Amino acid sequence: MSGFCPLYHRAIEIIGRRWTGAIVRALLAGDTRFCQIRSTVPGLSDRLLSERLKEREAERIVVREVLPDPAVRIEYHLTDKGEALAAVVQAASAWAEEWLAPHPVASR
Repeated sequence: MSGFCPLYHRAIEIIGRRWTGAIVRALLAGDTRFCQIRSTVPGLSDRLLSERLKEREAERIVVREVLPDPAVRIEYHLTDKGEALAAVVQAASAWAEEWLAPHPVASR
């Protein structure tokens, strides 16, 4: 492994942007509507959610689908490229549980 890889750097920039990991995780969990994603991710504003979804659309990680119901509905889905992030999200979640979660102090 070299010290720098431009593809790795770009991948980390894409998924490491503020709120992006949480949005991808919500989509992986099955949330598809804007309001579902917003309620799943505490502290995420409408403006930032909209911005991040547009960025992920541009990266072809998310696709936006307009459903022609009586009241127009919009859903977001991960593309195959987005679904391929599942292993990355799972690995980051496992690392966070191991290294960031508070662990009880053993009593003596």
